[in-house]
Amino acid sequence: MNNMKKLRRSIYGRWIGGVCAGVADYFGIDPTVIRLIWAILIIFGGTGLMAYIICWIGIPKEMELHNS
Repeated sequence: MNNMKKLRRSIYGRWIGGVCAGVADYFGIDPTVIRLIWAILIIFGGTGLMAYIICWIGIPKEMELHNS
């Protein structure tokens, strides 16, 4: 069995691109913590916005499960 976690942009609980929710899910923490860290990086460092855009493009979106 392959129980390895994969970093994916979340399709549930997302605000913009699902990056923060996906990163939080990967590390097993609350998405609000990741959103606050990203906001601080954007406000004080300026690098947060570019990092978010790069993650939005580079991290694949998680697949939606269909139970038909």
